[in-house]
Amino acid sequence: MDPLRLLVHPVRLRIVHAMAGSRTRTTTELCERLPDVSKATVYRHVGVLADGGILEVEGEHRVHGAVERRYRLRRDRAVVDAATAASVSKEDHRQVFATAMATLIAEFNAYLDREDADPAADLVGYRQHAVWLSRAELEGMIGELREVIVRRLGNEPAPDRTRYLLSPIQFPAAEPSTVDD
Repeated sequence: MDPLRLLVHPVRLRIVHAMAGSRTRTTTELCERLPDVSKATVYRHVGVLADGGILEVEGEHRVHGAVERRYRLRRDRAVVDAATAASVSKEDHRQVFATAMATLIAEFNAYLDREDADPAADLVGYRQHAVWLSRAELEGMIGELREVIVRRLGNEPAPDRTRYLLSPIQFPAAEPSTVDD
């Protein structure tokens, strides 16, 4: 199954988010990270991601007579390449966007459900800005945002670091207009 089909599911996308940052986790640990998702659902989707090559088994050990696997994210397989993204239909785009939004809502609700959640102290932000951009300006802005984000993607977990989800989204909000509009 191609990465797009594997990742277009809110639970699988949340598992990928939980595995980011060179972490290895057991399915039991993933269940603890996703307390709003049933254990059976987490186990099923970990299996789908492993079968699809997005997760790989890093090691196994026995726990109470059962074999527990430790998984690692294959970042190189958890991406949708530009050619695939360019070839999907409008309906596929609707499905991908809906999955991204459902995942974002689920992640945000899980954050708010934590006892220690403090949106003001945690600098939570959700803003929308309407900006007028030419194609060249948009491409430049996307490049600048990628640069800023990519510099931080390699950050390893540390006591003074908190894992944040960033979800840059941009799309034309209206038809191109003329100066007279």
